[in-house]
Amino acid sequence: MNKTFIYWTLLGISLCVSSCESHHNPQKTTDKDSLSTIDQIDELKGTDCDIKLGNVIFTKAVNGADTLVRIKDNGILEFRCGGKRDFFCDPNDGKLSNKTAPLLLTKVNNSRPFTFTAKVSPQFTATDTYNAADLFVFVNDTIWQKFAFEQDERGKHRIVTVRTRGTSDDNNHEEIAGSSVYLKISSDTHTIASYYSTDKKTWQLARLYKNDYPQELWVGICNQCPQGEGSVSFFEDISLAQSSVSDFRLGN
Repeated sequence: MNKTFIYWTLLGISLCVSSCESHHNPQKTTDKDSLSTIDQIDELKGTDCDIKLGNVIFTKAVNGADTLVRIKDNGILEFRCGGKRDFFCDPNDGKLSNKTAPLLLTKVNNSRPFTFTAKVSPQFTATDTYNAADLFVFVNDTIWQKFAFEQDERGKHRIVTVRTRGTSDDNNHEEIAGSSVYLKISSDTHTIASYYSTDKKTWQLARLYKNDYPQELWVGICNQCPQGEGSVSFFEDISLAQSSVSDFRLGN
């Protein structure tokens, strides 16, 4: 038998066996593993701090946030922000990208449930579109979610969510009549959801998706002023619990 024929026959059999083994025994990677790898490449940029409000201790400041806050005598945190400060990764070739808004963050173990809640009161004006007070879920400056009480293009004040994985989406939700609202982000390790309430009793679901963030995760607060010359937001009744809501539709 021709030796060349035998060689190519054996090589073909070897490749087939290898392909079958790869098909039946694929290397298993999870979304959390994938995002952890991204996080190792692009780590959180910030400075250490120690700011306590309620049962939350903020230990990381982004964009100088620790120099822009003070806790008033009534226990409310006043959060100042300079002009043209925002957190947004523009999907249109980055033309409007801006990662300069100040954030105060605290670390959570994402392998365990958690619920992060705060009452927010942004400074709204007649002209400063997109002023907002935000809650954040944060890995680094390209992987995060913002949950905001924001002024829209028509001067209305509404709930907004922005989820970013390289680039940001942008979602407007219900209009809020008052000057303050309660915001809540909760995870049972599998699902993460955002809720808002005007009375801290009845919660409305704004957004829910799979929690594929890495184990080391940060949550926190932010004040933004993308178009104006500066603003002030107020945060109070802040809490961080090591448990999730029991009903992910009702938020209770």
